[in-house]
Amino acid sequence: MIIFYDGHCPLCRAEMRHLRNHDDDNIIQYEDIQQEDFSERYPDLNWDDLNNRIHVKLPDGTFLEGLDATHAAWKKVGKGWLYAPLRWPVVRHVADKAYLAFAKHRYKISYWLTGQKRGPECGGKHE
Repeated sequence: MIIFYDGHCPLCRAEMRHLRNHDDDNIIQYEDIQQEDFSERYPDLNWDDLNNRIHVKLPDGTFLEGLDATHAAWKKVGKGWLYAPLRWPVVRHVADKAYLAFAKHRYKISYWLTGQKRGPECGGKHE
């Protein structure tokens, strides 16, 4: 499984750190879409789509996005229960809308919650 995340987003970086802390067997490959060579290494992927929301590529080549991707990643490390309620049919629709709003405004929300601005110091060419 490969997870594609925005390394310029403070909250996204924090979640990847937490996910890695639970990924004892290194079963997830973490790909920061902001890395200089990202487009060279993944020329067939649409960077703008990946930047709009988090994505996971499963071993069979299937892509998941948004909260489905996040849930799949946490489930892979044995903590799927953290996001499972957001996938329940009654909650799913509202949670997905809320996630899209978060993804669109993630830099501002990250700043409000962490005091950290968007992180070009992490490297990357995409601003």
